Amino acid sequence: MAFGAGHDQSGLIMMVTLGTGIGTALFLDGVLLPNTELGHLEIDGKDAELIASDRVREAEDMSWEKYANRVSKYLRHVEMLLSPRLFIIGGGVSKKADKYFPLLEIGTPVVAATLLNNAGIIGAAVSAEQALTGHGGQHPGSIPVDASRPGDPAAAEAHSVNAEEAH
Repeated sequence: MAFGAGHDQSGLIMMVTLGTGIGTALFLDGVLLPNTELGHLEIDGKDAELIASDRVREAEDMSWEKYANRVSKYLRHVEMLLSPRLFIIGGGVSKKADKYFPLLEIGTPVVAATLLNNAGIIGAAVSAEQALTGHGGQHPGSIPVDASRPGDPAAAEAHSVNAEEAH
């Protein structure tokens, strides 16, 4: 994790986006673990997205208390499976964290994504750029994201070359 709430965090960190569905990503010591999409876990016989997504909260006109209960149920299930050190919550509803975070009942610390709804977009862009400009040609889902690279002269040169090609 190069930026935001997960920057410089060690151990297993889970990014959860709550929006039209539930998106997740797991990071171990800053390295993205590929294929860790857990938004479709089964909770009480239903797909988790049908219980705890922001879309469902809006469609059912749920109170913040009821929504917090449902999100807690999802996060507790993930806690039981993976024992992450930290949950970072992003997505559209992260802008309203003050309304439901205090009501969450889980053991793992929870913080709002400091980049809010843009966290996933920024992370994907940084990962793709680093995959294209080096890092051993590894798949972007298996490389450590280095926040210092945007200032790196080689990375800056790659940006200027791409900018020139676009004109």
